[in-house]
Formats: sequence, structure tokens, C-alpha cells
Amino acid sequence: METRCILHVEDEENDVLILRHVFQKAGLAGQLQVVRDGQMAIDYLSGAGAYANRKKYPLPYLVLLDLGLPRRGGLEVLRWIRQQPSLKKLVVLVLSSSALPEDVAGACELGANSYVMKPSGLPKNLEMVQLLKNWWLGCNHFAPIEESKNG
Repeated sequence: METRCILHVEDEENDVLILRHVFQKAGLAGQLQVVRDGQMAIDYLSGAGAYANRKKYPLPYLVLLDLGLPRRGGLEVLRWIRQQPSLKKLVVLVLSSSALPEDVAGACELGANSYVMKPSGLPKNLEMVQLLKNWWLGCNHFAPIEESKNG
């Protein structure tokens, strides 16, 4: 697992900066990779194009996925992930500002492992990352994910 990372799929610069800051405070800064839209997330996960170098862009063991993304929305990315035999067991946490019941239900129906509302402010974000660290990275056991042979 030491070569794996956490993939943050987020287009809002402020959300990226806040999460990077709280990941650093939680001692997780080196694990975070960021992509800015849904197509970049798919390219990253499939190891396509600029993301072909797995030493530089390791396969994640956890994805933090926003829903409102350019090019391909978060639900479309989640659907794509769950259709890939090599990624079916990848842990995906939806991290969204939407509390719409249809967004929560849609994410759950597509196989999200969790749906979390984006907290506001540094203290709440740090609390969320500490909970993520303690539960998902501390208690949870990740199923092995193998690189797809056909990318």
C-alpha cells in the first residue's frame, strides 16, 4: 500500500487548497493526488496519457469524488469506476456540497462507499480528515486493487 495514494477529484481551487492544508496537518500530505475534472479522474485511474507513469501517479486506494465536475460529472465517473473489473473494489467517498436526496441516492446506487457533505471552514475540514484518517486509513482494510492489464 505504500505506493498507493488518495485521489482527490475536485475542480474548486479553494476546496483543493483547504483539503491539502488539512491533509498536511493530519500527516497525510504526501498521499494526496489531485485532478480537476471527471475526465482527468478517468484518465488517472486508467493510467492513460499523462498519467501512464504509475511511479508518479500511483493507483489510489481511496478516491474523494466531488459530484459537480467539468467534462464528466462525479456520478458519471463513479459509474465508470464500478464498470471497470479492476476498480470495482476501489473505495470511493463522495465529497459534495449537495445535500439533495437524489444525489445521495444516486451515489449510493452507483456504489459509493460513503457520501460526505463538504464541511465549511478549516476546523470542520480538519475534523473530517481526522475521522477519515482514523476510520478509513486506521480501521478499514482495503481490498487489493490490481492494475488493469489493458489500461
